[in-house]
Amino acid sequence: CFSTQVIFRALSPPYAAEDPYSTEAQAQLKITNLRVRLLERQGCPCLPAPESPQPTPSLHFAIYDFIVKGSCFCNGHADHCIPVTGFKPIKAAGVFHVVHGKCMCKHNTAGSHCQHCAPLYNDQPWQAADGKTGAPRECQSCKCNGHADTCHFDMDAWLASGNRSGGVCDNCQHNTEGQHCQRCKLGFYRDLRRPFSAPDACKPCSCHPLGSAVLPLGPRTFCDPSTGDCPCKPGVAGPRCDHCLPGYWGFGAYGCRPCDCARSCDPLTGDCHSSSSDMTWHNEAPPFQAVLNESEPTWGWEDEQGFSALRHSGKCECKEQVLGNPKVFCGMKYTYVIKTKILSAHDKGSHAEVNVKIKKVLKSTKLKILRGKRTLYPESWTNRGCTCPILNPGLEYLVAGHEDVRTGRLIVNMKSFVHQWKSALGRKVLEILKRDCN
Repeated sequence: CFSTQVIFRALSPPYAAEDPYSTEAQAQLKITNLRVRLLERQGCPCLPAPESPQPTPSLHFAIYDFIVKGSCFCNGHADHCIPVTGFKPIKAAGVFHVVHGKCMCKHNTAGSHCQHCAPLYNDQPWQAADGKTGAPRECQSCKCNGHADTCHFDMDAWLASGNRSGGVCDNCQHNTEGQHCQRCKLGFYRDLRRPFSAPDACKPCSCHPLGSAVLPLGPRTFCDPSTGDCPCKPGVAGPRCDHCLPGYWGFGAYGCRPCDCARSCDPLTGDCHSSSSDMTWHNEAPPFQAVLNESEPTWGWEDEQGFSALRHSGKCECKEQVLGNPKVFCGMKYTYVIKTKILSAHDKGSHAEVNVKIKKVLKSTKLKILRGKRTLYPESWTNRGCTCPILNPGLEYLVAGHEDVRTGRLIVNMKSFVHQWKSALGRKVLEILKRDCN
């Protein structure tokens, strides 16, 4: 009898030259069941013809050997495979050949067939390797700053980034939050002494429970996420809001109260200080108006630097500059004019700092002033124990003052023009700057 060999290839021309990892090729290569149908019985033509009539011999089907070959499917992301969990080899005579089904994945991929990206490598969409060029098309890691173990791919984030990054970090650790765990949670602040990838880069706010104010965002007190400074109640000072401003007393649940004295009082009892040195200060100090006179020497009160009265404006008796004659305004030679919102004021020991958010720059001279967060430095001291002009947190002001080019600071003093912001005022000042001050 004749032997016949039948060969079946899943990927036959014209697809043999295509990328074997393409969708079209995989539709033919992923065979799970192979059926062979024997359609017609065959006689054996090699038998001699019978000499006498005999019954016709029976016809049979016959298969001598049946061989099926294949490989594990890994999308081009593995070189070999290993047994799947629970695999039990079958004992048989001769050499036992088997194709195992679990790929040993490379290129930051995972899964039995390397069909998806590893847990922390979902910054771009998963792709099979390029079977034509050999390009691996590796999965890219998410940028989680060391604060997450897994991430997932988000199509909206991918499109919003211009098809550059779509990874969203899962369950940010170490008190961080954000798409890339890139910022500290509310109630924590960034410790600049530590790299942001460190587990202790975000420290808990240490705001004093009595002296710190509750923000409108919720029932908790949150500090500045970049500095750790806490929002203080009226009359309270310090990064933690744990003591009274100079000229205030009675630290408690409602903040601190103004002293009923010309200068300062006992921070616990409110009793006015009446030492001989205090009396000498009152007797020998020139009237406050003399400090504003450029012909008089400037008086330095290094030990008596005052701080913003915040919402206790009644304590300060500040003389405001009035926007009258444009020539007078131009004659002050202001080097900066800005629209700004007051965020907070802080006692730094040797001086005060007022954190603001600059919303509009009407004029700047030597210093480069940009919109955003900045610090103003009040320097005027009054006989009422606070700084002038008054800058109340939460309000917007038009501020015109002078730059200290040597230190890069924006100075606010009694020569500054400070008024609560109004659109009409802003237009008028801008008109004066363009028309009269050039």
